[in-house]
Amino acid sequence: MKILTGNDLASGDVVWWDGKGWSRDVNDAVDVGDQDAAILAAEEAALRVNACYAIAATQTAEGVRPAHIKDRIRALGPTVRLDLSLRPGDPDAAKQVI
Repeated sequence: MKILTGNDLASGDVVWWDGKGWSRDVNDAVDVGDQDAAILAAEEAALRVNACYAIAATQTAEGVRPAHIKDRIRALGPTVRLDLSLRPGDPDAAKQVI
């Protein structure tokens, strides 16, 4: 599975390509197959995101799991305090991503 990630230009948030636009939730990410370069070029040209790139991921029972630890951390949010994560009320959030 290949998914796209980047940063929203307006907010700076980490975002994931959901097939129609960008979402803050990694579980909305869709497999882009071999269309990654075309989507990335169009989205960067439209000035919606910057620093976007394709990454490997897998679909698990818990949701989409980026293959690399760096992107799993980007999906969850700060690692120093889970109450500052993107899912502060979910005690299992760290287990799902990291």
